[in-house]
Amino acid sequence: MAATDVDRLSNEEKRNLNLGGHVGFDSLPDQLVSKSVTQGFCFNILCVGETGIGKSTLMNTLFNTTFENEEASHYQNGVYLRPRTYDLQESNVHLKLTIVDTVGFGDQINKEESYKPIVDYIDTQFETYLQEELKIKRSLFNYHDTRIHICLYFIAPTGHSLKSLDLVTMKKLDSKVNIIPIIAKADTISKSELHKFKIKIMSELVSNGVQIYQFPTDDEAVTEINASMNAHLPFAVVGSIEEVKVGNKLVRARQYPWGVVQVENESHCDFVKLREMLIRVNMEDLREQTHARHYELYRRCKLEEMGFKDTDPDSQPFSLQETYEAKRKEFLGDLQRKEEEMRQMFVNKVKETESELKEKERELHEKFEQLKRMHQEEKRKVEEKRLDLEEEMNAFNRRKVAAETLQAQSLQAASQQPLKKDKDKKN
Repeated sequence: MAATDVDRLSNEEKRNLNLGGHVGFDSLPDQLVSKSVTQGFCFNILCVGETGIGKSTLMNTLFNTTFENEEASHYQNGVYLRPRTYDLQESNVHLKLTIVDTVGFGDQINKEESYKPIVDYIDTQFETYLQEELKIKRSLFNYHDTRIHICLYFIAPTGHSLKSLDLVTMKKLDSKVNIIPIIAKADTISKSELHKFKIKIMSELVSNGVQIYQFPTDDEAVTEINASMNAHLPFAVVGSIEEVKVGNKLVRARQYPWGVVQVENESHCDFVKLREMLIRVNMEDLREQTHARHYELYRRCKLEEMGFKDTDPDSQPFSLQETYEAKRKEFLGDLQRKEEEMRQMFVNKVKETESELKEKERELHEKFEQLKRMHQEEKRKVEEKRLDLEEEMNAFNRRKVAAETLQAQSLQAASQQPLKKDKDKKN
């Protein structure tokens, strides 16, 4: 069927028909629920905040359990992310929860690149999912999705304004993950200061163009509560797993000399609001937003980098086969060009090496000739010295022989003189 026929049929008005009796597809929602419960759910939380700001305590409080945790020091050389995955069950619902902690965030003197490990981690999870999605034989049904669904950004309760590190980090993350800013340890500032601090934070986020997660208001069932909760952002929270007796019941709270701060008392903090919005009302929307918005943005940019498009320059549908063939030709062309460059480079390198070897050979030959000449000169000098020495030895020997002859004659003359005298006396 031609593309024009498909377009024409898709644009035709759809007819509504009445059923003559019960068919049964009204059970689809029940089937979906049953399948989802059997399969289980996954939810991934990224906690961004300085060391000691209360990230682990809040997670324990949110899920009413105690997660294993290692105390982090303030002396980390850099920022690294530590994911921990847990299997939780409530009633008959299974949840695979992953909590990712940013260890060492904000502890360095130079905080300029503190956000990069966080961005790299989020992109890595997107890339892993994309690679699984592009496989010929996929297993997305039982694939452990590690994409971050929500980033809880912990803001220090200074009561003044956001730090530059907070603004830069949230700006880098807002296009990659759903961000909910929360004011940690909110019991350390007064209510009036807290109210002004919230206004100041939202004003700075808007003026710097930081997009935080807004609770959806398109579903009539949650429109009213989500709209009211959007006005309470950022949430000011207090975390505690300790139980304190207040009146006749035990409640989770923090006890001070001046009184008790109850975690689940909405007049004391916004913990209940955060739990309602994050877990009980909007958890599925956070998962959908991650897939439909942030992951799709990453996927689109990645595929465009690879050369894939929806339409060609003539606004016609772009074939995947044509894209593959075009990229293959481009790749083969680049490969051939690089091979030719490498071949030419190799030839040039060989020529350079040959030239260098010839030059070195010439230098060695010249050096050899020079040494040969020096050797011959030295040999000539030695020969001359030998001849001189032999001449001197011959002259010495001649003088020696003459001296010995003269000495012998002298001795002979001396020996004949006494005999002559004796003959004269006899006569």
